[in-house]
Amino acid sequence: MASRPLCAASIAPILSHSPRHPLRFLRRRLPHSSKPSHHPPRRYISAYGYEQAKALTFQNYGEPPDVLSLHTHSISPPHGSLMTLRFLASPINPADINQIQGVYPSKPTFTTDLGVKDPIAVAGNEGVAEIIALGDKAKSEGYKRGDWVIMKAPGFGTWRTHGSATPEQVIKLEEGVREGISVVQAGTVSINPCTAYRMLKDFVSLREGEWFIQNGANSGVGRAAIQLGKSWGLKSINVIRSRDDESKEDALRKELKSIGADVVITDAELQGQGIRDLTKQWTNGGREPIRLALNCVNGKAATAMAKLLSSGAHFVTYGAMSKQPLTIPASMLIFKDIHFDGFWVSNWAERNPEEKKETVEDVLRLTKKGEFKDTPFDEIPWEWEAKGEELIGKVANTLEGYRDGKGIFVFGKT
Repeated sequence: MASRPLCAASIAPILSHSPRHPLRFLRRRLPHSSKPSHHPPRRYISAYGYEQAKALTFQNYGEPPDVLSLHTHSISPPHGSLMTLRFLASPINPADINQIQGVYPSKPTFTTDLGVKDPIAVAGNEGVAEIIALGDKAKSEGYKRGDWVIMKAPGFGTWRTHGSATPEQVIKLEEGVREGISVVQAGTVSINPCTAYRMLKDFVSLREGEWFIQNGANSGVGRAAIQLGKSWGLKSINVIRSRDDESKEDALRKELKSIGADVVITDAELQGQGIRDLTKQWTNGGREPIRLALNCVNGKAATAMAKLLSSGAHFVTYGAMSKQPLTIPASMLIFKDIHFDGFWVSNWAERNPEEKKETVEDVLRLTKKGEFKDTPFDEIPWEWEAKGEELIGKVANTLEGYRDGKGIFVFGKT
């Protein structure tokens, strides 16, 4: 029987279902560069432009250990406006867990495009990726191989080694902005720092020397608000949860003050009888108003925080960690004219993509100037050989909280 050459289309099923290592004879190694780089080690290129990929996916909503699985698939060579991305770093945010559980307002994208019969979704909403291949139309829009991009909106799915996207789905980090920035810094800039940035800017025009107060001060958003506020000359009162271990509590107070916090108190102190007198001491006898509050906790402590605000102030809620309601006394609305607002960064980003790009770039500029530091992270290496149960176990740990910081997947040789 006469033989005939195989075309790219004819090997697609083979590539889609073959294990990683038997394909190595079809691969070639990219040359190394002698220049210093923030990229992970050089990747392998699949034969005929097909890219092998792995992703943490789920078919049904539920607890992450019960519904997540590691799925292997192949990505076709990009054409037109399509771009093939290799992910560099993707954090594990509480919202990602809530999305997997099916209780988050923003829903993931379920699809059969990953070579499955029944639709699945890729978990994760935040991260940074490198463009490794792209079609002609994407090139004409100013993109090129080696560019770093972040997701424009939630629901894309970032817990994966590789993905396929269009320019409409991403925001490019310009080379001047990205220079000197690590993959962890780039991969974690678009949610917590942007949330803090916009809440400090968009509700009250705070002037240098003015105060804001916040709870959840040691969270990612809280730490970002402290640092951004300090950079802009603002003063902050920061509320943390009381701890049984006083040494850990004192260590946290010192840590937050080291990044710019002016005052750090516990939720118990906030609800104590002497809090009004203390607040007057901090604010020059009460002559310096507190015109903004940032709330991610709710419950009685949040109401106590609202009572410290000046007339006409704004109280902005962006979370509900205590899972308790926010109770608002009528007197705050009638006699003090306190404005109670809500903020959801995902909704804001979808409506303001250009402003999101500007916000991200400004935070990264502050990072390079040393005025904005990383939130503590627990880096989780994700190599091609990483086992699904290991990666899923790290996600499950997030439900109980990371001791050394928030978890973040950092991709190596994938």
